[in-house]
Amino acid sequence: MFHKEGYKIMAFTAIFLIAINMLSYSFIPTYWIRFSILVVSVILFLLIVQFFRNPKRVTQLSDIHIVAPVDGKVVAIEEVYEKEYFQDKRLQVSIFMSPLNVHVTRHPVSGKVVYSKYHPGKFLVAWHPKSSEENERTTVVVKNNLIGEVLYRQIAGALAKRIVNYAEVGAEVVQGSDSGFIKFGSRVDVLLPLDTPLSVELNQKVKGGISVIAKTEES
Repeated sequence: MFHKEGYKIMAFTAIFLIAINMLSYSFIPTYWIRFSILVVSVILFLLIVQFFRNPKRVTQLSDIHIVAPVDGKVVAIEEVYEKEYFQDKRLQVSIFMSPLNVHVTRHPVSGKVVYSKYHPGKFLVAWHPKSSEENERTTVVVKNNLIGEVLYRQIAGALAKRIVNYAEVGAEVVQGSDSGFIKFGSRVDVLLPLDTPLSVELNQKVKGGISVIAKTEES
């Protein structure tokens, strides 16, 4: 299964590569050069296709669990001052996505979208300390009845040129459902209350919609 954001890119890539190979077979007499172009074309197309894969995920819905919004590796767990929405200190969990990871963004909790904003910006590498504030990004806040407000931020990286965000203010969303996509992009930050008990550690690999990154106490 592939994500809908990839259909046009995959189709354009296929047409372009087919045209390149037809031209090579028409105008390049040397067999090994034609064959090399074909091999490179196949590898390139497979890389594009795998990037837009969208595997089916079954999220175990829970109002006391916060699930990872994306596939990747936990690269930062730190206390930060969140100045865009909360304007106070929060616990930030940052998940980095390599080009080989699934790039679908999923809602970490169920609830109502109370904030959703796009910010144009730079394309610093995703692990740069200032990427959270200076890169192209979107910020979404979902209010859950039990957990409260959870903020997650899609952040573009050096190769990311478009962030897709489906979260609209006022919408009721379900934990683990599709909330967006980062095309060739690279990082998502989740910001939680400082006293939130975490279920992940640095360098741990997580799966979007499946892995629990934090668990709150039932009130």
